[in-house]
Amino acid sequence: GDILDGYLRTDGVWILTRNKQSYQTNNEKECAEKCEAERSFNCRAFLFTRKKLQCLTLAENAKMTVMFASVDSVLYEKRIYLLECKRGIGKDYRGTEAKTQRGIPCQKWAEKIPHKPNYTPEKHPNAGLEENYCRNPDGDENGPWCYTTDPAIRYDYCNIPDCEDQVTHTGEVECMQCNGEDYHGEVSRTESGLECQRWDAQAPHMHGFTMKHYPEKDLKMNYCRNPDGELRPWCFTTNPTKRWEYCKIPRCTTHPPVSGPGSQCLSGKGEDYRGRITVTESGNACQHWNTQFPHKHGWIPDRYPCKGLEENYCRNPDGEKRPWCYTINGSVRWEYCTIPPCDGREQGVTGMNNVPIHIPQTEECYRGKGQSYRGTSSITASGKKCQAWNSMFPHRHEKTPDRFPDADLRENYCRNPDDDNSPWCFTTDPNTLWEYCNLKRCDDHTQE
Repeated sequence: GDILDGYLRTDGVWILTRNKQSYQTNNEKECAEKCEAERSFNCRAFLFTRKKLQCLTLAENAKMTVMFASVDSVLYEKRIYLLECKRGIGKDYRGTEAKTQRGIPCQKWAEKIPHKPNYTPEKHPNAGLEENYCRNPDGDENGPWCYTTDPAIRYDYCNIPDCEDQVTHTGEVECMQCNGEDYHGEVSRTESGLECQRWDAQAPHMHGFTMKHYPEKDLKMNYCRNPDGELRPWCFTTNPTKRWEYCKIPRCTTHPPVSGPGSQCLSGKGEDYRGRITVTESGNACQHWNTQFPHKHGWIPDRYPCKGLEENYCRNPDGEKRPWCYTINGSVRWEYCTIPPCDGREQGVTGMNNVPIHIPQTEECYRGKGQSYRGTSSITASGKKCQAWNSMFPHRHEKTPDRFPDADLRENYCRNPDDDNSPWCFTTDPNTLWEYCNLKRCDDHTQE
């Protein structure tokens, strides 16, 4: 496989670390090779900056130190140092458990009190004998262990869960169809072995995914779920430094159900629409879902097998108000489509009163710094969707409609409440706090 498969990637972050080495490399793969070859310390992660092509190999990862936003950098962390579960007998376990199964704190591997160790970092440099973390340097069948800080007990085993046991067996192996939106199993650990936070709890992470707001999403206990159309089920974790993570749930071998016959017309939000309309409501032709031109996007058909992303048909994969598509017009990223409703009435007509549904007018440009911008654009410069101003998920913030009553902080529209350089928004990507929006400045010399 690819050398980067062994790393977890996070865009737009930087971590503070004392122990690091700097290299000049052309890409992330070359930087990973530097990390693998690092001899001056144990390389757990690396930072790569695209503009400077700078590579920093790091002795620490985000579990061990402070992380903060940095637009141009990408953090790659070795997955083996993020796992809090053991594979097999745990000879390669590099987690941070530091107490025995009885709760006795471990002795540091480099110390000689209260017990003189046979296994030391000098004698076994590749066994990961750091700090006082549980390890298995001698391939003990019972798994990771440590010398204890109790003079009466020389060593004891640690209670490390098995990675393989994270898929629970309730009569049959639990599996997921599609992207796991309908997964109702009982897996409650993330793919790195962290325990999930209960959905009805707001600590250690505050969020908006509650039974009250998402009654149909089965947010029970602390089971992994996919309430928001992610790639696969996930959960908030009980680790304060890791907000959320995907869960490891196998894909079912049986084929997903075929969409029903009522999907040639619009019912509800049109998430099951599988008709063949390929033009937006303003007449722009749709971009094919399997292409990235003129607009780059993440709705790749292979990744979302049950969303019906065929050809360039209008679809609603993300729970929008109604079906939409990216357009082949470079200056219009996406637009809604006009789909005939299943009850026979024309779209945009309510009852017999012929009252058209108001489609908000979009302003495609802003003046000055854009403090007066009141358009309905809600996409950032890199194509991310904006977070609603009155929402605290995925990012907690203080730019609320109450605090900025004159800034028109409606829905998730791009705005400039704080005198920044141009309109911006918080993003729905947990790894990217905010970005400027995909808007041009109006040319004041031309008449609109």
